[in-house]
Amino acid sequence: MTSADPDLAADIDARCRLTGEFTLRSGQVADTYFDKYLFESDPALLARVADRMVELLPEGTELLGGLELGGVPIATAVSARTMLPALFVRKKAKEYGTCKLAEGPSVEGRRVTLIEDVITTGGAVRDAVRELRAAGAVVDVVVCAIDRSPAGENPLDDVGLEVRSVLTRADLDAASHRAG
Repeated sequence: MTSADPDLAADIDARCRLTGEFTLRSGQVADTYFDKYLFESDPALLARVADRMVELLPEGTELLGGLELGGVPIATAVSARTMLPALFVRKKAKEYGTCKLAEGPSVEGRRVTLIEDVITTGGAVRDAVRELRAAGAVVDVVVCAIDRSPAGENPLDDVGLEVRSVLTRADLDAASHRAG
């Protein structure tokens, strides 16, 4: 595993940290929000995050599963660097056409590493893991850009998923304090 890049933390923090009152997907209310779309839409920052994610991929990864919506551009950037096929995982299977949850190659019997932008409680990841495993995928690791969960806690232990993060909330807070 690699350690956090303080320069990347500072740049992501400066670009993405918003303060105010925000309701998260989990229903939790936070006074700080990291607008991940601000780094995902910046080609230079996205490339730096993707480069760090490549270093965190587990051996044997066969597919990169980008979670809708924020994980998709990151998974695409990581895929372009590794030449591993990307899979685009919806929040809910579409109700028309192929009615698929995951767009791309078949997941059956294949090792999928999930790619996510921000994890707090892991709700979206947990849902995707259950569905992908039901479809025959082997899913053991999620690599995220920002892990907002409390330090030392794995919010996805209950589904046996290892979380590997490029940056943690503590990394971003440290960058903010250095800048402040």
